[in-house]
Amino acid sequence: MQTEARVGVVVEGGQRGIGSGHGSLAAVDGAARKCSQNRQQQQPSHIGMVSQLVAGGVAGAVSKTCTAPLARLTILFQVQGMHSDFATLKKASIWHEASRIAREEGFRAFWKGNLVTIAHRLPYSSVNFYTYEQYKKLLHMIPGVESYGKNMSTEPCIQFVSGGLAGMTAATATYPLDLVRTRLAAQTNVVYYRGIWHALGTISREEGLLGLYKGLGPTLLTVCPSIAISFSVYETLRSSWQSHRPHDSYAAVSLACGSLSGIASSTVTFPLDLVRRRKQLEGAGGRARIYQTGIFGTLKHIVRNEGFRGLYRGILPEYYKVVPGIGICFMTYETLRRLLVDIASNL
Repeated sequence: MQTEARVGVVVEGGQRGIGSGHGSLAAVDGAARKCSQNRQQQQPSHIGMVSQLVAGGVAGAVSKTCTAPLARLTILFQVQGMHSDFATLKKASIWHEASRIAREEGFRAFWKGNLVTIAHRLPYSSVNFYTYEQYKKLLHMIPGVESYGKNMSTEPCIQFVSGGLAGMTAATATYPLDLVRTRLAAQTNVVYYRGIWHALGTISREEGLLGLYKGLGPTLLTVCPSIAISFSVYETLRSSWQSHRPHDSYAAVSLACGSLSGIASSTVTFPLDLVRRRKQLEGAGGRARIYQTGIFGTLKHIVRNEGFRGLYRGILPEYYKVVPGIGICFMTYETLRRLLVDIASNL
């Protein structure tokens, strides 16, 4: 997704990234943990669950804030086809849209919806963290699994399934905040929602409680393939790179492989993310519904009216934010993690 729900799940005492939307940060937290693995083996880790959540949450918030202008451009491009004519769509460009925002809405408008993104980040991570451990316990209780729990091929499968289930659980639990973020970011000159609470109240009143979960279907459908693509591409590239160039900086390798895995994940899952955004905006501001069918019907509608390229409207700003997003998240997480370890060791 974009999901924008990229979070950390604790795996074997460290934190690994799970993309609930696009997986561009999917392996960053795991890389940050491994980057200093040798040093951690020399001394006991004093960083606890709360500290890991804080480090991961802050790293995600800083990364999201720094790349918020590109994230908003992505959303604006994704929803353009809903109410724009063909001539308007042909003129659309990143520079044109960025200039319009600065001219008509002001520089601060590039960060519309970022506050709710940050508010979404911490509960998402917390729910994901907790449910991941619970799902692992449940899977180990399945008859026949416990005896193979230590098997090298069994444990990764349990972790993968647990991560996918935890991602879907966290996405469902915190979905209203994700929907509000999209609607706030999609507002241009006409302000219909004045803030987080006003948006939640207005949507509940005008569209019912189920209105807070518009677009949840494509969101959940994107979680598992995003995780699978992100981790498989990341691990494959990293292993191949290190086998040919074992002395290269681990941080540089993680950044490069994480960026490529994010691009791969975004490319494959972007059409579903576009459908998710448009479903989230259905009925916003009292507008009539455009898509009367489900996910696949919506995809056909987009292709029929906007062409195949319409499924990737907004993919360029999404690509542009992958590398800086991963770099900022990686550096922030590793810096905070080391700081918290030092503080804990001195207590």
